[in-house]
Amino acid sequence: MAPTPASAPAQAPLPERADVVIIGGGVIGASIAFHLAEAGVARVLLLERDRPASGSSGKPLGGVRAQFSDPLNIRLGLRSLAAWRDFAQRPGADVGLCPVGYLFLLGDEHELATFGEGVATQNAHGVPSRILTPHEAHALCPYLDPGSIVAAAYSPTDGYALPGAAVTGYLRAARRLGATVRSHCPVTALETADGALQAVHTPYGTVRTDTVICCAGAWSAAVGAMAGVELPVTPLRRQIAFTGPLRPAPPRIPFTLDYSSTLYFHNDTAGGLLMGLSDPAQQPGFQREFTREWLTPFRAAAARRAPDLARLPVVDGWAGLYEMTPDRNALIGEAARPGRFLYATGFSGHGFLQAPAVGETVRDLYLGRQPDLDVGPLAATRFDDSAAPVARPEAHII
Repeated sequence: MAPTPASAPAQAPLPERADVVIIGGGVIGASIAFHLAEAGVARVLLLERDRPASGSSGKPLGGVRAQFSDPLNIRLGLRSLAAWRDFAQRPGADVGLCPVGYLFLLGDEHELATFGEGVATQNAHGVPSRILTPHEAHALCPYLDPGSIVAAAYSPTDGYALPGAAVTGYLRAARRLGATVRSHCPVTALETADGALQAVHTPYGTVRTDTVICCAGAWSAAVGAMAGVELPVTPLRRQIAFTGPLRPAPPRIPFTLDYSSTLYFHNDTAGGLLMGLSDPAQQPGFQREFTREWLTPFRAAAARRAPDLARLPVVDGWAGLYEMTPDRNALIGEAARPGRFLYATGFSGHGFLQAPAVGETVRDLYLGRQPDLDVGPLAATRFDDSAAPVARPEAHII
């Protein structure tokens, strides 16, 4: 784990005991804290090494969607979309949900075939996605050069929201229901004995507990190692850029993604556009500074799909960490040993959109009841067979 932040404020005393300790104050940990407290778990303690939403959940806007190829990811997305729409009532906060839709740009027949299969699977689960012609896609997103694609996949119920507001909303409700949240409190060790958890150690004291839930995002491998649990999570920097306010104001467009290049863009809250790309040259690591070298491949990709986009100014940017797994799917489950070590991490870019459903699922795992969604296929043990390089493939990922 990273060292204690030098500017950490004075800490209130930690509770001596907790029924469950959640490690990580991003949207996954916050969702789990809320759902546990709502279910009546008496002593819920969430520990965050920095401040809530300071890791992967700190991005200005987060996509929410059910457009996936894997039925489990579709169902996690659908359940979460329903929860995002209801967030103002439960737990009670405005997350700025904008259901503008997701528009995947498809550059060749192979991509069209992949997404055609995905649309069929999505429709079977109730997702109103469909394949569009290039001109239909251009009508939704005027920046697009329709001659550069063969088709697009679109679902009107997808969109984006505010991750920071979601974390704040979940944690405020969790506290109201009796949970304790401690910021600037890194976990330094997990104490075990006879195959069971005994305590969580921090620079500010020790908390006796028999249950830990790891939601530490990009830092999860280190937390797992403290308990002797292998969590194959690798940090990878992702960057986004902002145009600032544009004149004339941009049209309202879907969350638009070019499947082959990972280029994406959509409206932001300042009257401009937010633009991103997964830089193929980015090496794994914990670097979180915004740098401009990735704008070169971004502008090259934009020039092929949306030429006007390539010429827009960039006034600011943001960098954060994706928590990558080998197959770019989440790790959700409970370790066989030590007992009562649960984890929800490694979301590889789709943690925010799945957070409500994951909170419900981990709540049920903790309470020993069958979750509505069977997340057994997402257990970390799926990587135990080294001969299986892709344990659970998902085609619709950026």
